[in-house]
Amino acid sequence: MPSSYLSWAAAVELFERRGLARETYRDLYEEEYILHPGAALVTGELSLDDHDGSPWCADTPDQATGYVIDGDLTVEGNIVNVDDGAAALVVLGNLRAANVLLEGDVKLVVLGDVEVETFVGNWTDKLVKVHGDLRTAVTILWNEFCPDLVAGTLRGRVLAPRYMDLTDLGAGGLEDSGPDVPLSALMVPEVLVDGEPGPDDFAEIGVRSGALRERLSAGLPLIRGGRAVPAASS
Repeated sequence: MPSSYLSWAAAVELFERRGLARETYRDLYEEEYILHPGAALVTGELSLDDHDGSPWCADTPDQATGYVIDGDLTVEGNIVNVDDGAAALVVLGNLRAANVLLEGDVKLVVLGDVEVETFVGNWTDKLVKVHGDLRTAVTILWNEFCPDLVAGTLRGRVLAPRYMDLTDLGAGGLEDSGPDVPLSALMVPEVLVDGEPGPDDFAEIGVRSGALRERLSAGLPLIRGGRAVPAASS
């Protein structure tokens, strides 16, 4: 199904028909979006920084504020945003991907559930709202990054600084199916701090940020038993 440009007025009408809460969509930029009408499958990485490399560039070549998927979105690779481009991704269904890395000025809104191996958020002027569950093996929150909403349950191990209060994040709370399992049994050793942390590492939670980015860029998993995925194009 071809993509098309979507005015803000048409976007609001679509959001209301699909039951997206007004307090969520009013926080989006009131600009033009790119609409994919129905469920979408992305076979490689989805970089929100790179419209020219997006699967919707052929039908809608000019960049807009972001993308609206009117259905489920499945990404066989990773979803990545690292620039301050104010990219937006609105999924009016469920979202499944290998991993999510958010480090830029990103807006991510999902009406249903999110299911990924790892969900990584580093400091960003962001809007991140999940109206269902956020299901991960590991969620990494750093530099004051915290989802604005997880209306369901945040499932999986959560790594966050001690000052961060996650108790009021969502109605479903937090659920770690193996709270006694050590982090070294969950994540590959390459991304764990061994010895003195580097200046850019997520030191308090024991994660090597550079190694994490390198593995995601190469399509390599961050968790033990995770799957390799299509790497970012060079």
